[in-house]
Amino acid sequence: MRWSPPCPTEPRRRRRSKANASSTSIPADKMAYTFSSLSPADFEDLARELIGKELRVRFEAFCPGPDGGIDGRHAQANKTTILQCKHYAGSSFSSLKTAITRELESIRKLSPTRYILATSRPLTPANKKQLAAILGPHLKSESDIFGPDDLNALLRIHSDIERQHIKLWLSGSAVLERVVRAAAYSFTAISRKDIESKVRVYAENPSFAAARDMLEQNRVLIVSGPPGVGKTTLAEMLTYAFIGQEWELVAIRSLEDGFAAIVDARKQIFLFDDFLGKVSLDVRALSAKDSDLVKFIKRVQGSPNARFILTTRAYIFEEARRVSEYLSDGRLDVMKYVLDVGIYTRRIKARILYNHLYVHNTPKEHIRALLNAPDTLPSIIDHRNYNPRIIEWMTDEINVGAIAPEEYPATFLQTLENPARIWDTAFRTHIPVKCQHLLFALFFCSEYGASIEDLKDAYEPVHKGLSHRFGHTHDAKDFSEALRILEGSFVRISNGKVSFINPSVRDYLTDYLKDFSLLCELAPFAQSAQWSRELWKQFLLLENATEEQNVVFIRKLENVAVNLMQFPVWKRDPQEQNALRLADLSLSHRIDLLLEWYSRSNDARVAAAISRVSDIAPNKFSYWLDGQRITQTIHRLRKEAKNGSLDYDRLIDGLESALISMIEDGIPPDDLLKLSDTIDEDRSDFSQDVLDAFEKAVELGIDEAETFSADIDSEAELEEQIRSLRELGNRVGIATSRVLAAVSVLRGRIAEVQEQTPEEEAPSFPSTPTSAKDAFDNSAIVNLFSPLAG
Repeated sequence: MRWSPPCPTEPRRRRRSKANASSTSIPADKMAYTFSSLSPADFEDLARELIGKELRVRFEAFCPGPDGGIDGRHAQANKTTILQCKHYAGSSFSSLKTAITRELESIRKLSPTRYILATSRPLTPANKKQLAAILGPHLKSESDIFGPDDLNALLRIHSDIERQHIKLWLSGSAVLERVVRAAAYSFTAISRKDIESKVRVYAENPSFAAARDMLEQNRVLIVSGPPGVGKTTLAEMLTYAFIGQEWELVAIRSLEDGFAAIVDARKQIFLFDDFLGKVSLDVRALSAKDSDLVKFIKRVQGSPNARFILTTRAYIFEEARRVSEYLSDGRLDVMKYVLDVGIYTRRIKARILYNHLYVHNTPKEHIRALLNAPDTLPSIIDHRNYNPRIIEWMTDEINVGAIAPEEYPATFLQTLENPARIWDTAFRTHIPVKCQHLLFALFFCSEYGASIEDLKDAYEPVHKGLSHRFGHTHDAKDFSEALRILEGSFVRISNGKVSFINPSVRDYLTDYLKDFSLLCELAPFAQSAQWSRELWKQFLLLENATEEQNVVFIRKLENVAVNLMQFPVWKRDPQEQNALRLADLSLSHRIDLLLEWYSRSNDARVAAAISRVSDIAPNKFSYWLDGQRITQTIHRLRKEAKNGSLDYDRLIDGLESALISMIEDGIPPDDLLKLSDTIDEDRSDFSQDVLDAFEKAVELGIDEAETFSADIDSEAELEEQIRSLRELGNRVGIATSRVLAAVSVLRGRIAEVQEQTPEEEAPSFPSTPTSAKDAFDNSAIVNLFSPLAG
């Protein structure tokens, strides 16, 4: 037996080459902004702060009233100065002139000592002269007209203000280019247009500064909150800020991805969105991975250049803490990493609604209807179900177009009262059956979406089967047509991958599919183990399902059970022909799924499928995917009552053969220690062959420490290996001299890594300005939204 690294298709221990350790740098200074990413209200905030600092005065919002406008700003001292802002980027100069002419009467009534105009419309010297002629004696000097060139010049002088306005800073071409380039390499790949849209609708709020401070203090941030309150948006904005400082984005789907990608020599920001699951918490799955979460947190904290952001729904996180010994461990104090978002001030909620109306081009007649319906805007903003996800839907031009302007205010409030109606009407009445079938197929694919090819494989049997069952016509073009109809409304397509356009679509389908009869119709059509498990998880959400229904449903899955172990685990990656991608559940997950079906039904065909597990070649299993789970399965099988038609002994013999094969292929010391912890729960559950193979693997790890540590470039990870070897040597009874020799080798490797690792570099990305006061009454709401009505 010899030490060998894991399979190259598996991410564990994989490292990037030193040649690729640096990325091209784009200078971030001397940006010239068009200010098009800012809403009019954002532009006013920036101009007030920027010009105020230049003039060394403090501008405050002009009091709402009949003589004032939302763009009026003033500072009161011995004299009165009015600052007016006109966000006309992309508009004609004649439009700007017309707007200024309309303002003259208000300016006369205000009778300012000094009038200052700021505009995002590019101005020539001739343009300034024309504006000065219109304003007449109210303008003391043409230098009191600030065009975009003037504002950019002030930003170069007052760079601290540039950094305080994250939406502005992120919209700069250099920073935006970095973000787009980073997104192109993440599994959430989105376009430049998508990123710009996210930045434009974002409403700056204190959560950003709190998240930034918590992340820098602890290196780990868990963003928690109810569905739809902006957890992912906050995490993305924070991540974009890091990317702007030339940090590498590593968007991960699993902790294994994180362990594989972390490199101490690189500045890396890890993002794990909804790390405890989209809809429900699989407690058994959590028990297998929560220790890895703790381990990865420690790994990040031991790195000089790593940060880790996670998002999770609050109720799932609380349930996880209840069932997890690791997350509830007081010594870890995981709560110090948690930022709960979703509590917004009235002003912030108003700005979120304002930004969406502005960016999504909500028709002006619909906005006027909101303004004209008494107290509708305050009622929306103050509603107990106020939620950015609902706001996004109810302001999108495509969705709003189906609502008559006069019905818009009532429909908006009705949607807040019953959020499920967002998707219900569209799903039941606006799309054909072939589209409904595609959404069913996508729902039971991975929660991260599916490739077009995999989705089509899942769709065809579902669509054909349901169409035959209920008498719907179907033809060969239905998949492509359904995808075309749904794109942009229910799903998005990016880089050959299809996913739900919004998490709330999946939430809606979760409720819709809590239907025993419908699930029974879908059960026979599973074409992958992942699809089968998601279908089973959906069945478990049924309230008060009877024992008889369990048996009936599993009987519907019999043909799937027969083929479950045959679905390929790996597939050729279309992006890299020489690489494989993980395409389905691991073999150990499938075994557990079959065992669960059998325990609930005693179904003979399921038992027959389980019996064939022993025929699988041991080398088909992988420690990275299967090792710990198989060990736990053996424990469970030894304890279960041996009844029914299942041959327990044959199954355990097959699992032990697979476990021995994995151990002999070579497992790193830290994973060996984890395996030892699992085995030691009850060593009598394992044959002597397993225990002997484990002891030999420990000896090999100690004797060949130099080999397995050669590709590790993390001081923290090497320290973890030393700790693991010491503990393993003690457990197995290996001579102290052999252990110390291995430790010496690892210490030498640590010295090499220290020479290659740069010193820690903290980011200096923008902060979020805080408001001295947040009084925001109904008249302020009306003044904020009035300019959007045209």
